[in-house]
Amino acid sequence: MTKARTVTITLVLLDALSVVAAFNVVAWLHVPAVWQGMIVAPLALPVVIHFLAVYLIDGYSSRSDMLSVTYTSQHTIALAGVLALTLLLTFVFIPAGFELQSSRFVITFAYILLVPATLSYRRLFYRLLLLQQKQRYFMFLGSPESCQEFKDECRKNAMKQDVLFATHETFAPQTREPGGFSARPFGDVVDYLDEFSGQIDAVILRESSLELPPAVAQKLVELHFSGVPTYTLELFHQVYWRKIPLYRINQTWLFQEGFQIAREPVFERLKRLSDIVLAGLGLLLGALLYPLLAAAIWLEDRGPVLFRQSRVGRNRVNFEVIKFRTMRAGAGGDRYTRSNDSRITRVGRFLRASRLDEVPQLWNVLVGDMSLIGPRAEWTKLVADYEKQIPCYHFRHLVKPGITGWAQINYPYGEDLEDTLRKLEYDLYYIRYFSFILDASIVLKTVHVMLFGKGR
Repeated sequence: MTKARTVTITLVLLDALSVVAAFNVVAWLHVPAVWQGMIVAPLALPVVIHFLAVYLIDGYSSRSDMLSVTYTSQHTIALAGVLALTLLLTFVFIPAGFELQSSRFVITFAYILLVPATLSYRRLFYRLLLLQQKQRYFMFLGSPESCQEFKDECRKNAMKQDVLFATHETFAPQTREPGGFSARPFGDVVDYLDEFSGQIDAVILRESSLELPPAVAQKLVELHFSGVPTYTLELFHQVYWRKIPLYRINQTWLFQEGFQIAREPVFERLKRLSDIVLAGLGLLLGALLYPLLAAAIWLEDRGPVLFRQSRVGRNRVNFEVIKFRTMRAGAGGDRYTRSNDSRITRVGRFLRASRLDEVPQLWNVLVGDMSLIGPRAEWTKLVADYEKQIPCYHFRHLVKPGITGWAQINYPYGEDLEDTLRKLEYDLYYIRYFSFILDASIVLKTVHVMLFGKGR
């Protein structure tokens, strides 16, 4: 069993034990006379919901940085969601007589206790792993140019592994270039893998028409069965970074496996139903807030409250998006919003940071122009340029655009064509691997973005 799997199983068991312990401790301290014996069976519901929520934020992955503020925030938000859902199911949908219905206090304070408890042993495990862990490596097999691109991408994604490099071309044995990666002849890969045995997390193969030497292929098979997987570069992007590399996109890409939205109408109908229900609830719940926001926008410069713009929707059908105005009335200039953009009003900065400027788009969701989750709805003028410069850019219009999405939570606001290319990789991943689990993960991470004011 690999160390990563051991960590995952240990965390799952500790979470289950923590939920049981927290509920029983709070119940015994609160009203010991009400609870007869130890509570176990009724806790199956919160345990299962807990597992799902923590899984959605990668809380069982050894690759997650458990010490980061971002993870701490997402973990807290996830458990708050578990608390809300447990209360909803327990007191609204489950018939009377369910043991947990004896006290809302017990459920609430059990999860208040669980937040620091479940975070503490995750942070402890992560610190221990860092102390015990030697330098880890990815082994990259390909051309020098593709390896440098891979190394740059690893740096952008804050990967801690160094990159070992082998190629079909001949290099002097055991040399280390100034760029930081090692080079050996392709035929010496077997010795290379032996030298770093136990320190390689994955082997990455750059797709090519050249066959692997038999000794190398056999060694990779042995490593794979011993727990060191071999990925094509495309698959590595999808597994580790959850995006589709654009170099693999062509006109036939659409006809590969996946694309549940495009091929299964039932997914689309369920998604549409959830959009209607949640957008309707959002509009109702925010009814008291809208007049206050509208007044703040109008009082600052006496301009219009709403901003309207033509955007491209599903199947390239244009629609008019509605947002709260965040820029000075009549502001022209740059087509992109820059950091510290002088056109943004003081109220507008708050609205963008909190994502409250997006709230009127719930109406676009309700009438069917948009979905709650999907690729960002882009301005028609920008789309016209992108489709000329980016092959297959039109694939992102296979689905409805969303208020939030996989690209929005994984990549900062785009300011140029390069940013658009990078965000497209995440959009295409979402389109290909759409699931309600992925949508739920996006919702949790969007809450984190809103609370910490990361919008622009």
